[in-house]
Amino acid sequence: MKNLKRQWKFIVVLIAGAVGLINQFALHSKSLFSIGNLQFPVHAIIIDIIGILMAISLLLEIFHDWKTGRYGVDILAVIAVVSTILIGDVWAEWMILVMMTGGETLEDYATGQANKELRALLDKTPRIANKLVDGKITEVKVDDLQVGDTVLIKPGQQVPVDGQIVKGTSSFDQSSLTGESVPVTKNPGDELMSGSVNGDVAVEMKVTKAAKDSEYQSIVALVKSSQAQPAKFVKMADRYAIPFTVISLIIGGVAWAVSGDATRFAEVMVVASPCPLLIAAPVALVSGMSSMSAHHIIVKSGPTLEKLARAKTFAFDKTGTLTENQLIVDQVVTDDKSFDQKELQSLAASVEQQSSHVIASSLVKATDKDLIHPVTNLKETTAQGVEGDVDGKHVKVGKLSFVAPGHEKLNVTSTAVYVSVDGKFAGYITLKDKMRPESPKTIERLRRQGAEDIMMLTGDHKQVAEKVAKEAGITDVRSELLPSQKIQAIKDVPKHLRPVVMTGDGVNDAPSLTAADVGIAMGAKGATAASESADAVIMVNDISKVNDAVAISKHTMKVANIDVLTAIGVVIIIELIAFTGVIPAFWGAILQEVVDMITISLGLLAKTKPSDKQFGLEEK
Repeated sequence: MKNLKRQWKFIVVLIAGAVGLINQFALHSKSLFSIGNLQFPVHAIIIDIIGILMAISLLLEIFHDWKTGRYGVDILAVIAVVSTILIGDVWAEWMILVMMTGGETLEDYATGQANKELRALLDKTPRIANKLVDGKITEVKVDDLQVGDTVLIKPGQQVPVDGQIVKGTSSFDQSSLTGESVPVTKNPGDELMSGSVNGDVAVEMKVTKAAKDSEYQSIVALVKSSQAQPAKFVKMADRYAIPFTVISLIIGGVAWAVSGDATRFAEVMVVASPCPLLIAAPVALVSGMSSMSAHHIIVKSGPTLEKLARAKTFAFDKTGTLTENQLIVDQVVTDDKSFDQKELQSLAASVEQQSSHVIASSLVKATDKDLIHPVTNLKETTAQGVEGDVDGKHVKVGKLSFVAPGHEKLNVTSTAVYVSVDGKFAGYITLKDKMRPESPKTIERLRRQGAEDIMMLTGDHKQVAEKVAKEAGITDVRSELLPSQKIQAIKDVPKHLRPVVMTGDGVNDAPSLTAADVGIAMGAKGATAASESADAVIMVNDISKVNDAVAISKHTMKVANIDVLTAIGVVIIIELIAFTGVIPAFWGAILQEVVDMITISLGLLAKTKPSDKQFGLEEK
């Protein structure tokens, strides 16, 4: 609606100009009345009324900004309009109105160009699904699907909501969600994410999440949130407002005093109109947000880019952020020489193969399938462990108190399962979080990009935390923290080491993300409380995107500042030329339109790829 209102303003101004041209040059209409030396034909009255209304509208916005403590450059636009009205230069006044409304329209166009990637995501949102009812296909709205419904996904179709395959095997393109370039084969029982695209075979899927809770729709909600933000950072140029306004008024005042002609003041004010400054920052920032989206990072607001570009401290959660939240076998320690490590792992994994516990499934996954044997007489004791017969041996796996009640306590600091065979303690298997392969490089690149402190905040045990931190290259480790203690650790960061960026993935990370200056959520596996609390969400399972976010932010802010300063420089040069009286007000307004175009073109450069140095890729 706001964009439509701006376009109508521009159209009204153009119509007024067309009516004025016909009235003055075709009909040669005479003045209806005069005030002193000023004549007021019909077209002048029409344009003056529009000019006065727009000046009043702009003054109301200025007063509102002043009440909130912001001082902008809009006052120069009002002075320019009023000046041309007072000296009776109606066509210069009209050009200023064209410049003001046309600049806003150009800004909307540039914002639309910068925002293409965001809109492309919205346009791809699945709206219709093929619901199966008694074997017959019925087209229904995606929002009407209920958990438990069966949906047919035809070849080439997008998965409408999250679900589970019940019939058929096919490959699915998940690149828009996970960044994986190779399609993933999905079989009956496998989970499907909404937004992924089916390959060559039709499959039937049972709905597991309603549309509003599904993966793709949650991403779309984040994108819509990011689209609603640009208006909040349109005033970035206001930091230059007071000096620019003062300089412009001084140049105009001196021009008036030297020439003794108020027209000279008006001519300077026309070219001092702040449209280029107001356009520069939002175009650059929206372009930067668009570039983020193209790199699978959803940024919810422009200020996030400014803070990321200046960030000095980075905090990371451990599990699911620096690590993959997937346990792998670390050590296999035998206590009985009659068993080697391979056989001990084989017996333990065989007994654990039917357990749904994360440690059990991790152990089974890490064991060669040929080493997993059938198990009989299987029995599971809740929160203690499992036992069963494997190859004629009675095997117990679980807590030490369960498998060998009389055994002395062992000093094992890692996550571990203990094993006994035929009532005799046989050894234990330790597991550790699997480090994301990109984590160490990510930490290294952040330091190259200017990070002064990098810390890990985790609720895990000290020994486990320090082991992961050492592998990742982090020296500042805070372990065994409750969520409230994580928040305090972030709040305790001194002012000279701010802004603070916190990256996490779980529900327990949500308060920390909110407490940080910038919260980044790893949202590839679903929209959690972390995603909702974060300022930015990484939509692929790749922590190196934190580097990309910083690099794009630095590049965007560099472009934005260069754009604003270029606009100021060019405008002041034109003001000094207008000071001499060689630029009539009408042509000064046209020159402002040229500066607007230059400003927009520069702002769109924020969509270009940052330099290797900004990405942190330069050699040491």
